Amino acid sequence: MKLSQFKFKLPEELIAQEPTLGRDESRLMVVNRKTGEIQHEYFKDVIQHFDEGDIFIFNDTKVFPARLYGNKEKTGALIEVFLLRELNEEHKLWDVLVEPARKIRIGNKLYFGEDESMVAEVIDNTTSRGRTLRFLFDGSHEEFKAALFRLGETPLPDYIQRKPNEEDVERYQCIFAKNEGAVVAPAAGMHFSRELLKRMEIKGIEQGFLTVHSGLGNFREIDVEDLTKHRMDSEQMSVSPELVTKVNAIKDAEHKVCAVGTSVLRGIASAVSMGGHMKVYDGWTNKFIFPPYEFTVTDALISNFHMPYSTMLMMVSAFGGYELTMEAYEQAVKEGYHFGAYGDAMLIL
Repeated sequence: MKLSQFKFKLPEELIAQEPTLGRDESRLMVVNRKTGEIQHEYFKDVIQHFDEGDIFIFNDTKVFPARLYGNKEKTGALIEVFLLRELNEEHKLWDVLVEPARKIRIGNKLYFGEDESMVAEVIDNTTSRGRTLRFLFDGSHEEFKAALFRLGETPLPDYIQRKPNEEDVERYQCIFAKNEGAVVAPAAGMHFSRELLKRMEIKGIEQGFLTVHSGLGNFREIDVEDLTKHRMDSEQMSVSPELVTKVNAIKDAEHKVCAVGTSVLRGIASAVSMGGHMKVYDGWTNKFIFPPYEFTVTDALISNFHMPYSTMLMMVSAFGGYELTMEAYEQAVKEGYHFGAYGDAMLIL
């Protein structure tokens, strides 16, 4: 597959800038891989396509307030710092992106907060935009993290062209999020309200959780036409023995496994074992999924509508089939579906 095959015309007004009023009130496009049929529904009705004994697998990663702004020593220049991950707890070392990168060199100090009480020193260059910062803070690790995150803001994707507000703190997060570490929210999971999860439970649909700490690699531009040459950034993930036991029993009983989001689809594919089963996994994955790809565990996928050329669109196309997925996206544009993290959803059966 070539990068250019994932181009489509997306009017700017279809990129959702705000969440829907209720989590489960977005629209839902239902795509049937066997028949090629495409239906238009509402998300709250998603469970009518599933039966007792089926399972939804969610990503329980928690987004942290990763974007903060500091001032460079002496010049006072405003620098955007995007926290990626903590490298060393004891020494308070963080892997970050800085913008504008050309202004920041090793040895520079950055001051954060109105009182400039949080100070960081640049100790390493990792990439053209990447740096390693050492934060200078006297206090426990818990106090440091709390102080750092108070300075940060919700890391909305760049295509949401506004400053994050108080509502985003809650809405750019799944209600079941618990394992802190993501800078990109698993958007498909954000459609699930407490009421919908309760209705699933009453119907006998199982719920399972794995953790994939989604990173900015999901949004990084692909700069090669030949997709086999693209390398995904690694993301930390974990699949528990409890989930493996549950999923393998459900597969053996011939019930459906639904991946909620491309991060879950990728996580499951990274933890596949023989005979359509899953195995315990705790580590990193840089698995890049694009068509054609054979999925042995996942039977259904819920995903938001993604941007042109994105790795998430490629993953959805691998699951739904390239032609059918691109046809569905064409219909989504015609029907005025909303795209992006706060947009509408698609269910592929």
